[in-house]
Amino acid sequence: MFKKSVLFIMIFIFTLCLGLTKLISDSQSIIIGIDADMSSGSGESGQAIKRGVEIAIDEINSQGGLLGKKLKLIVYDHRGNPARGIDNIITLADINNLVAIVGGLHTPVAMAELPVIHEKKVIYLDPWAAGTKVVDNGYNPNYVFRVSVRDEYAGPFLIKEGKKAGYKKYGLLLEQTAWGKSNYTAMTNSINEMNLELAGVEWFLWGTKDLTHQINNLQNQGAEVIVLVANSPEGIVTVKSMSALSANKRLPIISHWGITGGTFFQQVKEDLKKVDLKFLQTFSFLVSNNAPKTKAFVNAYLKKYDDASNAKDIFSPVGTAHAYDLIHLLALAIKKAGTQDREKVRRALENLGQYQGLIRTYNPPFTPNKHDALDVSDFRLARYDAKGVIIPVR
Repeated sequence: MFKKSVLFIMIFIFTLCLGLTKLISDSQSIIIGIDADMSSGSGESGQAIKRGVEIAIDEINSQGGLLGKKLKLIVYDHRGNPARGIDNIITLADINNLVAIVGGLHTPVAMAELPVIHEKKVIYLDPWAAGTKVVDNGYNPNYVFRVSVRDEYAGPFLIKEGKKAGYKKYGLLLEQTAWGKSNYTAMTNSINEMNLELAGVEWFLWGTKDLTHQINNLQNQGAEVIVLVANSPEGIVTVKSMSALSANKRLPIISHWGITGGTFFQQVKEDLKKVDLKFLQTFSFLVSNNAPKTKAFVNAYLKKYDDASNAKDIFSPVGTAHAYDLIHLLALAIKKAGTQDREKVRRALENLGQYQGLIRTYNPPFTPNKHDALDVSDFRLARYDAKGVIIPVR
């Protein structure tokens, strides 16, 4: 009995020492968290975001880090589940020396996390979720900063692109979430302002297995084009349902970019031979206005990840590029603040000067009244080529 007690005490002391060692180690680091879907239906988006963060951290650490400390990354997987996302934010926010959390693709998850983000006063960097109210959330001070699409701009852009293509009657096919509703408002307002016609609106839930009925309804109401708001799993269902229709009933699709965050192309590459699909993007490593920086990034990417042999192999490129720029903007704010104190860094993010990023020249990226760094001038349409590479539509 005595020997067992001694053994338990020794194990406890050993565990405590490990914990203290970790705490001491972490005190020498500035920690950044990721809270995103890393393994579920849109897991590719989380992996893309992670790679953008990793490359930025490598660059910053190679130059000596920040405030005499190296950056360290901790990754949590919410798998598209809002409750799990809230738990992840709570856990990450309580980590000693964590300064910011990088979010993921899902607007509904980000919306659910907003109360705890602001309760914990942790900086939330959004590289993908596009819901307008993720940023325009009513909190003051606001801890959310986004380098990504904003639905208030995205909806009108998609409708305008449809108008350029000659479409006059629009069918909206939207997921029944905060993200879908955000786009519904923006798109219907835009249709009215452009004197176009709304043929109809069809909603669907996550996990739906067939959208033939909804597509037929829109086609029967005279829709000339479908504007889609979906993530990868339901995007797959949409394209497969469209492909299965007779040729005279298939409608072209202009989509938001959520479809690109998972294994979408791999599962619909044969169907896409029958379906005209274009979708929103903000950046391409194949066409860039800042070639030297793009070239340096691509070289770093190819050196770090052995599943890529050229720029065409960078999957979900917008998530990677957005996350990369966000980390560099965060680093500038930490330098400006001269501390990793979250509130001081938050204020510094609102008062950065000009910065030449991967995506654009930010001048400035954020202000106290503007926490969205991109606007409609950054938007473009793209498509998949026969090998699944995302190609800008010229």
